[in-house]
Amino acid sequence: MLGRIVREGWVVANGVFALYPAARANGDDIEIYRDAARSERLMTWHNLRQQNHKPTGRANLCLADFIAPKETGVADWIGAFAVCAGGIEQRVADFEAAHDDYNAIMLKVLADRLAEAFAERLHERVRREFWGYAPEERLGSADLIAEAYRGIRPAPGYPACPDHRPKGPLFRLLDAERNAGMRLTESFAMWPAASVSGFYLSHPESQYFAVGKVGRDQVEDYARRSGMPVSEAEKWLAPHLAYEAETVPL
Repeated sequence: MLGRIVREGWVVANGVFALYPAARANGDDIEIYRDAARSERLMTWHNLRQQNHKPTGRANLCLADFIAPKETGVADWIGAFAVCAGGIEQRVADFEAAHDDYNAIMLKVLADRLAEAFAERLHERVRREFWGYAPEERLGSADLIAEAYRGIRPAPGYPACPDHRPKGPLFRLLDAERNAGMRLTESFAMWPAASVSGFYLSHPESQYFAVGKVGRDQVEDYARRSGMPVSEAEKWLAPHLAYEAETVPL
């Protein structure tokens, strides 16, 4: 099937990315600015910090740790991206109408893998060319799979930033619908289904991690920084609460 996808052009790959000046602010927030003057804030990405007990010498991580604090005056940057492998909806519907569940599932699975491959390739070009902080990087497939490169591309909804809602301002920041034909549902699922989005961090010590369970104190701070009621924050963070909230999860 992969051969037919390529030969017959079943999948349409679209994507958009951008690089922005950024700074850590207000504790665990990342502010994203329009230009190097940093006079106009385009988006604030609110983050959470690990609260589990760590061995001596190991920090409780937050993604904001990998961006220079505003008060230092260091001119740091961040990237944002959204890519997809779309155009398969009618063909999937045709397979399903013919009761060909196997090919319908295989097409969706391959589209997902192609979207991930697109994200990997774009990240490589960002590191080596567009942002250019690793111009000499030359990695083989095994090293790419092992993520042996500098930098990470965390995505909202994943363990380091479990709240899906930052996809909203991220998509607006990139104008993803106009630039890549991508949009979000009310629950922040991406369409087309074979889509990947997130941010680029270039700090040499940046790494993936799981926030894990968070306490009421951090949820209250997160709600304050995000400008929402605590009950709303508890709904979106329900699987990650280290306490039993009174609200009903979404």
